[in-house]
This record gives sequence, C-alpha cells and structure tokens, in this order.
Amino acid sequence: MEKILIVDDNPAVLEALSLLLEIHDFAVVTAANPFEAMQVVRYQRISLVIQDMNFSADTTSGEEGKELFYQLRAINPHLPIILITAWTELATAVELVKAGAADYLPKPWDDSKLLTCVNNLIALGTAKRQNATYERHQQERDANLANADLVGLIYKSTAMENILNMAIQVAKSDVSVLITGPNGSGKERIAQIIQANSMLHNKPFITVNAGALPDELIEAELFGAEAGAYTGITKQRIGRFEAADGGTLFLDEIGNLPLAGQMKLLRVLQTGEFERLGSTQTRKVTVRVISATNENLHLAIKAGKFREDLYYRLNVIELNLPSLAERPDDILVLAKHFLANRKLSLKTEQALLAHNWPGNVRELENACKRVAVLKPAGVITASDFVLQTVQAPSIIKKAEVSKQEIEQAMHLHQGVIAKVARQFGMSRQALYRRLQKFEIEY
Repeated sequence: MEKILIVDDNPAVLEALSLLLEIHDFAVVTAANPFEAMQVVRYQRISLVIQDMNFSADTTSGEEGKELFYQLRAINPHLPIILITAWTELATAVELVKAGAADYLPKPWDDSKLLTCVNNLIALGTAKRQNATYERHQQERDANLANADLVGLIYKSTAMENILNMAIQVAKSDVSVLITGPNGSGKERIAQIIQANSMLHNKPFITVNAGALPDELIEAELFGAEAGAYTGITKQRIGRFEAADGGTLFLDEIGNLPLAGQMKLLRVLQTGEFERLGSTQTRKVTVRVISATNENLHLAIKAGKFREDLYYRLNVIELNLPSLAERPDDILVLAKHFLANRKLSLKTEQALLAHNWPGNVRELENACKRVAVLKPAGVITASDFVLQTVQAPSIIKKAEVSKQEIEQAMHLHQGVIAKVARQFGMSRQALYRRLQKFEIEY
C-alpha cells in the first residue's frame, strides 16, 4: 500500500485529506509542522507528500512551505510533492513547480482533481524515484545487507535499513562503537550484528551489564581477581576483559556505570593494560569495545555523572537506534514474526500501529508471546492484545510547564515532539503552542 504524507498545521485539513485518501485505499501519515514532516520522511517509506505553504499563525508568505519543499527534496530528490496553497502564494507555488514540485492546488481543493493528481503521480512514482543512480545505490545497499549476517533481525523500515548498513560498514573496522536508543529497541542485537560481520566473528563476544555492577565488584568483574583478594573468593577469577581478549566486549547500560568504574574502564581503554584485583602483575589485552546506553550522555556529562574523556573514547562511531514508534513500518512484520505469521484482523493491525510501544520491540515481543499462549488458534483480534495506554507520571502533569522544563525535555529527546509531549502528558498541538509562547526553536 502506497503511503502518503500530509503536512498542514490545520487539524481539520489533516482530517479531511486523510479521510479522502484512506477511503481510496491509501495509507496516510500526517504532520503538523515541517519538523515532524522531516522526521517522517527520514524514517518511513513515503511515496508522495501533500504539503501546505504556511505553518505559523498569521503567516501568508509561503516561505515556510518553500523551505520545507527544498528540505524534503534534499532527502529524496525523486519524492513527488503536491503543494496546497492559497492564491496569495501562487507565484511561490509556480516557482516551486519549476523547481520540481509535482503540482499545486488552491484551497479549498477539488477532491476529484486531487485524487486524479495523486493516482497519476503514484503510478509514475517508481520510475521517477528509481533513476539509474538511485537504483544502483539501492542495489549496493541491498547487496550489502543480503550478504551480511543479520543474526535473525526482522525489519522493514528505512530507519533500520540505514542503521544496519552503517553497522555492517563499521563492523569492518576495529573502532569503538556507541549504540544509543531507548530500552527494548534492539541495541544488543545491533552489537551482535557488528560482531558477526567483523573480522572477529569467530572470536569471543562477551557481554557485561555495566549498570548492574556494584561498586565493590566492578574491578573484579571487569579485570578479575586473585584467590583471597576479597572475602569469599577462594580461587582465581578471570575478568571480562581477559575473557574477551582477541574478541569483542559489549558493555551494556554504560550510562549507569558508577564514576569509580568509569575511571578504571578509561585506563584499560587507553592502554589495554590492567591488573587483577590482589595482583601486581600488569596484563595486556586487545579488545574491541562496543557499548550501549539509553541515557543521554551529554546531559550526564553536564551533570558530572559521566566522564567526558570516557565518552569520546567510547564514541568513535555512534549508531542511534530509533524507538519502535519512530519506525512504524517494523511493527507489523515483527508482530507477524513473533506470532509465526498467524492471521491478524485489520482492526488488530490498526491497533498495533496506533499503540505507542513505550517498551519498544521487547514490549511487542512479550505482548505477542502472551497472545500466543492465551489464544493458540484462530484470528487474532485487537482485544486479544489488551494494549494499555501509558499515562504520563502525575508529577509532571501540571497546569503550566516552564520554559526551562520544555527546553530540557527538547534536549533530552533530541527535539522529537511526540516524546516531549508524552513526557508532559499533553497533545502535540498544546506543546507547539507553548513552544511558540516561549519562543523556543524547534
């Protein structure tokens, strides 16, 4: 099913166009501003865009629409874009048509003409998108993944395709990699893919949950200990670095590692040298380090909770894994995989796509396991999943949120409007109003 993006700050326009296109069997994604539109085009496979020309109150110049048009074309030069414009912006619309816009329609639009335009562009879209350069590039990317060991990863989204291509590329080197992203999004699987496609694929792959190490056991866990080094140890213990010698060490939840552990970790990353607890003999290892965190390490550094020098030692290459809600194309393929391709009703699919999945892939997998046990046969309905709406914590549900709180949340969530709005328990439209009120750039 072809997916169309509608960009307009007027909820009534979004609803009317969505209804028109959906009853003619198009999938529809909506965005209320240019930032959201850019996120959608980056993370989803969009066949066509219908965009307004103004997105701010009392603005009629069309400059916002013009800027969005060129930003979208920069991401995908072959993406068909229809402009919906007021007559006052006619000259700008004509200019953009000359620059490559597919068409422009005045407001209010004619449903029949709009549908004809959309159908014609969709029919021609594949040929326009896949010129020789684009197709050759895509074939190279496909071949790169086709020849790779993806360790059983299931995906469909462009966002995951981009992550995997980069993971395969960095796997060929020995640089340190930092994988960031929310809990349950698949960070450890990406680390396994890097290992499986590296020159170290047949060498040890040792995993450590850095955040779960008590302060008093960090040194022994990472570097080992001699018999009698501390109470209760009666024989020599090999540390994780030593066990990973010649291979890869995956440090999960690195953002939760205490400062004392960070200092000890930095030394071995810089020199490759360490001593077992209770020993004066210096040992040397060669280990590739891959780390992962769901923490915002930039904020942790500012707060004095994470060493900046360690951050730069770990973060030679960063792979940022989007949440499942940011790559909705993966939801149904993952659900069908977890459910062994059992039949899902249309309403079930719609319910799965509408859910926010705060627990990401892990939450989806657990939900599917539960359904498989409780309903081992028959068509799976939406009620079988019993999806819960996650409420924002009451401590942040207040009548007015301060400018400082919003700025901190925007930084924490890297400008993702949906996440910031969810944190404060408000709609995206309400958040936009506050952003404009406080003159916060987004």
